Amino acid sequence: MKDSPLAFFVTWTCYGTWVPGDDRGWTKWHNGDQHPKPFLAEWCREQMVESSVLLDAEQRETVNDVVREHCKKRKWRLHGVNCRTNHCHVVVSAPGYSGDQVRDQLKSWSTRLLKDRQQAQGVADLREHWWSRRGSVRCLFDDESLDAAIRYCLEAQDIGGSKANE
Repeated sequence: MKDSPLAFFVTWTCYGTWVPGDDRGWTKWHNGDQHPKPFLAEWCREQMVESSVLLDAEQRETVNDVVREHCKKRKWRLHGVNCRTNHCHVVVSAPGYSGDQVRDQLKSWSTRLLKDRQQAQGVADLREHWWSRRGSVRCLFDDESLDAAIRYCLEAQDIGGSKANE
């Protein structure tokens, strides 16, 4: 196995759409996959300072465009991006950067553009929280893993009728 990954498979969720304790299961930072904990999920929802976010088609395209442009500026190789209503997947090669740095930059720049668009539309109360904290970063060390992540990012989201979530 190589020391540095070929690419990263990065996923982050929209604010409030998948809280710790969620019925679908969840991932605890540094502790992996966790079983549902309804009381924890309810407590997390009570702590939210804004409503949850579901991105519309224009907002999703904004995020896709930001990811493409940022990767181009950084000279990162973008293998795939797919922003959905409640989460975003990116597969990217970014030599010299950690997966966390890549994820955080993409989320940060997406937030800036989404807020700029709100401001341009005359929205009085600009949203502060677009994304959940952190997100998933999977290191891809071989071509088979990279190909599988790209396929999942670009195609698997629509298998089984989830196209309605676009």
